[in-house]
Amino acid sequence: MPFAARTSPRLSPRAAGALISLAMLAPAGALAQQAFPSQVDAALARAKVPREAVTMLVADADGSRPPRLAWRTQVPVNPASIMKLVTTYAALDLLGPAYNWTTPVYTDGTVSNGVLNGNLYIKGQGDPKLVLERMWLLLRHVQGLGITTVNGDIVIDRSAFENTVEGDPAAFDGEPLRPYNASPDALLVNFKSVNMSFAPDRAGQFARVNYEPPLASVAMPATVPLVPGECGDWRTALRADFADVNRIRFNGGFPAGCGERSWAVAYADPRTYSLRAIGGMWAEMGGRVGGQMREGRVPAGLKPAFEFESPPLAEVVRDINKYSNNVMAQQLFLTIGLTQKNRGTFEASRTALGQWWRDRIGTGEAPPVFENGSGLSRIERISAGALGKMLQVAWRSPVMPELVSSLPAMGVDGTLKKRTLRSGGSAHLKTGTLRDASGVAGFVDGASGRRYVLVAIANAENAVAARAAFDALVDWASQD
Repeated sequence: MPFAARTSPRLSPRAAGALISLAMLAPAGALAQQAFPSQVDAALARAKVPREAVTMLVADADGSRPPRLAWRTQVPVNPASIMKLVTTYAALDLLGPAYNWTTPVYTDGTVSNGVLNGNLYIKGQGDPKLVLERMWLLLRHVQGLGITTVNGDIVIDRSAFENTVEGDPAAFDGEPLRPYNASPDALLVNFKSVNMSFAPDRAGQFARVNYEPPLASVAMPATVPLVPGECGDWRTALRADFADVNRIRFNGGFPAGCGERSWAVAYADPRTYSLRAIGGMWAEMGGRVGGQMREGRVPAGLKPAFEFESPPLAEVVRDINKYSNNVMAQQLFLTIGLTQKNRGTFEASRTALGQWWRDRIGTGEAPPVFENGSGLSRIERISAGALGKMLQVAWRSPVMPELVSSLPAMGVDGTLKKRTLRSGGSAHLKTGTLRDASGVAGFVDGASGRRYVLVAIANAENAVAARAAFDALVDWASQD
């Protein structure tokens, strides 16, 4: 339900700004039947996407005038990955661009002659970017303490995020091995994925296979035979079998017509991935473990030997928005709950985001419906009017430069690298695509020097076909 208007006689600058935006977006309903730009209408017709499946808004970023275009702006729609705009702006606003995550490392024994006579603990606290290079640096820091052998156990503590790693990776679309379906994790190592690279050796009639990271206690074949034929669908030709979590098998071969190729897959047992990845990397670095690799809790009162810091939030937000990284977005979503409500749960994060929306974005628009904050959802909803108002608030905020620079630049980088404007103008837009949802939202530079917020989303069986119409809309907006 829409939020009630504030009744306080004195408005904060934030609230005043929100009400200005509300006033400017209010005519949207009256404009519901306005004429579409002809090029947009024609593109929708060619795509066979009905007007009733589309919501669109083009308005001044500063909220100084009524919208140039408003169509069905009050209708809640599935935004797909455009929802990342809300999550990332909320995080920048609440936490600040310089915020970073720490991963503390603990020891509970003495070190002598390279041996830790005790346990080593690694406590995850939600770092979204603990990729292989950074995990290597963390383990190298452990060795910098003089430790090459852990006589006890290496223990990982994932308790900061509660009950978030048990989800079925196949639940969303039946593709459990797709890295984008990886579940969030307090100790998220390399997005729970294994990158396999294949390098053909035609003299030996095989292809060498390299795995990053090496996974402890998982048998991984070093080679796969070459088979005749063009490259084509080389993944199918491999006939890979990942069903056994302790062994990767290739029952086929690598086509001789291929050059080097790489393939990233989500590990089949995500709950043990971090243990296996850390164990494999530690062994590869020459480290030894006298005990076992296991999951557990850091003992109360134990002080960290060091804390490994993540890149700043501004850098993480760029990765999320430029490349639409789902699991990083969910890590950030959970971090908001953890920092604002002291609970690393989706429920706490939904509560925190709802409160932030009421306080920051204000009255007059129905709030978003959140599930996980990434847009990888059939449940999440937001209207073009609500998203447009949020973008106007963001434009006036101190973190505007970080948010805008995190968005793909049309024709330049990220998910918009191959989509250009005929007008030669510029735009920073977040894309979103699901089976039945597609759209763009963000900021467009007008030829006049004005800046516009733009939201365009289609919900239909053939929603992806509306992409050309939305590109035409961006072109139209830039030619003011």
